[in-house]
Amino acid sequence: MEKQSAENEMNLVRPRLKAPRAAAIAGIVFSCLFISILVLVRVSVPYDLAETGTWIQENCKTVGFAMGLVPFAGIAFLWFMAVLRDRVTHEDRFFDTVFLGSGFLFLAMLFICSSLALAVMVIYRYNPELMKELGVYRFVRILIYEIMHVYAMRMAAVFMGLTCTLALRTRIFPNSLAYLGFILSTILLLSGGHMEWTPLVFPIWIMVVSVHVLIVKSSPAS
Repeated sequence: MEKQSAENEMNLVRPRLKAPRAAAIAGIVFSCLFISILVLVRVSVPYDLAETGTWIQENCKTVGFAMGLVPFAGIAFLWFMAVLRDRVTHEDRFFDTVFLGSGFLFLAMLFICSSLALAVMVIYRYNPELMKELGVYRFVRILIYEIMHVYAMRMAAVFMGLTCTLALRTRIFPNSLAYLGFILSTILLLSGGHMEWTPLVFPIWIMVVSVHVLIVKSSPAS
């Protein structure tokens, strides 16, 4: 009797974990962390690629703190992907493959940029002159910019577009938010890092969608 009761309880828990509400919570956590990371980095590091790294002495702790948030943002994003994928797998394999690929590539490049930033700050603090002479700082600075703004954010745009397509098929959030997502993902895809604050489009859109889903799913009428 107790065994049957435990099985029934597990059957009740599993649908809750797969529900859109779980994705909404994960999306909100990711959005808050990623927005914090982007803002902290943007106000601490000059956008000019020609700068020589003088910001490290003044803002090293701020940027280091931002990089420390990256793993937690990645975990929240993985959870967000996992819950959404529960619906994607009922659509088709092609859609599922691109959905997973774009999400994983975005995360991988985000982690690479974070690791490079931490490495260059540590090396710069110990031997700044050597880095300047060899051009290491300039190389890593441009590398981080290209990976993050040109490649990672374009993968985020693809992920956003696929999530909007998923929404149109499953009604996980209103069509109006899906169409807005298509427009924003196109801007993110075509910007190529030429607009300074463009990367904020991705987490802000996920935040809006997640809050909407959470409110709708938590309302008494739902």
